[in-house]
Amino acid sequence: MFPSNNKNIAKKISAHVKKLRQCRLCPGMHPPVVSGQALVSTILLVGQAPGDKEPKLGRPFAWTAGKTLFRWFNAAAGMSEEQFRVSIYMAAVCRCFPGKNPAGGDRVPSPQEVYNCSGWLKRELDILQPTLVIPVGKLAIAQFIPLQKLDQIIGRKFVVISNRHSFDLVPLPHPSGASPWHRQEPGISLLKQALKLIIKHPAFKFRVLNSENKGKHGVSTKN
Repeated sequence: MFPSNNKNIAKKISAHVKKLRQCRLCPGMHPPVVSGQALVSTILLVGQAPGDKEPKLGRPFAWTAGKTLFRWFNAAAGMSEEQFRVSIYMAAVCRCFPGKNPAGGDRVPSPQEVYNCSGWLKRELDILQPTLVIPVGKLAIAQFIPLQKLDQIIGRKFVVISNRHSFDLVPLPHPSGASPWHRQEPGISLLKQALKLIIKHPAFKFRVLNSENKGKHGVSTKN
């Protein structure tokens, strides 16, 4: 259930995202800041860091990994990318593109960069007070629970207390094509189990609108 003072929360999260987009705290990062919509939701998804396509397209998970992520939710819940984006708040460990690794792939953010950006995530948790948090990938998972092997984490629900606020945590593997984990066992089965935990969570409500809006779908994260 959303907190009763929705209008106040909406104002706070809108002001937060506006301030977030102006951040230039990390000289090694490549702006602009990539952020999801400033919406009120009791579900918060936490990615790792944007790739090189996301700053150009202006939204998180806008390229290959995003297509895989949204395909997971479409297959599990019939939820489209558009419906996902307007119902679940999309955050990240770091909000700017870290740049390329000379050895290949994207550079992993440094501990200092993760620390610099952590205040934005803490503020989002404080404003939204989500009941369900979905960290995607090892870097995101490690911000909430001690990092273990994925087969010991994926497919499980954890209860986390952060700044005196308790919420359920259901980790997902990163949908990057560079990792084969989610495409082979036990990753395939554990991913399905994780998605079931998310879909059955009280915070996650997906509904088809009535016949007056035939052919359209709506998403609600209200209880």
